[in-house]
Amino acid sequence: MSKLLTELTPTQTLACCSPLREEPLASDQAERIAPLLKALADPVRLRLLSLVASHPDGEACVCDLAGAFDLSQPTISHHLKVLHQIGLLDRSKRGIWVYYKARSTALADVAALIGGSAPLPDTQRSLTPGGRTA
Repeated sequence: MSKLLTELTPTQTLACCSPLREEPLASDQAERIAPLLKALADPVRLRLLSLVASHPDGEACVCDLAGAFDLSQPTISHHLKVLHQIGLLDRSKRGIWVYYKARSTALADVAALIGGSAPLPDTQRSLTPGGRTA
């Protein structure tokens, strides 16, 4: 494995990768990106990321998020910590509360990796009830 890739975080490695539709990932790239995708594979974390990213101020306090789940505040904090450590959220402490903000570049890199910015071929677009492509 190259020394450069071993020093990059999963989000930094993701930023260096071509979209999956353009060329296959190298095995070392896949190993570096997998933890990020694993963190997103948890439904609570995925929803937390969505709630933070779509919050009116672009950031949210743990106190703003806990009511959306039937989980304890420490459990919510743990999931937010995982998202922060993997590089998807920034955080800042204000008094006793921790505020989280989505890293828009990391989200854009995830979307680009899976082809989110590329239009789907006509054969893969969903059809509307009238039989037209969406």
